[in-house]
Amino acid sequence: MKKQIVQVSVMQSAKVMAAVYLVTAIPVVVLAGLFMSSFMPAGASIAMLIMMPVAYATGAFIGAAFGAWIYNLVAARIGGFEFTTAEVGEAAVR
Repeated sequence: MKKQIVQVSVMQSAKVMAAVYLVTAIPVVVLAGLFMSSFMPAGASIAMLIMMPVAYATGAFIGAAFGAWIYNLVAARIGGFEFTTAEVGEAAVR
């Protein structure tokens, strides 16, 4: 059975992507902070540990909101993504 995504929620998409990017940014920033701590003063590396994940998540929120808005404009005119679904047994679902 084919299905089509005709609209996505702009705010929900943006919130989910911001959360995903925040979680993925934390380990990267911690590693970068450890590396940079030998070159930077302690206060600067602590500020980086706090500000970079927040900046990364904020950028992801804005980018995902813009992307979802554009998707909705395009999908309204030419249709959305199509995908095929199939029923599967409970044993196959994990």
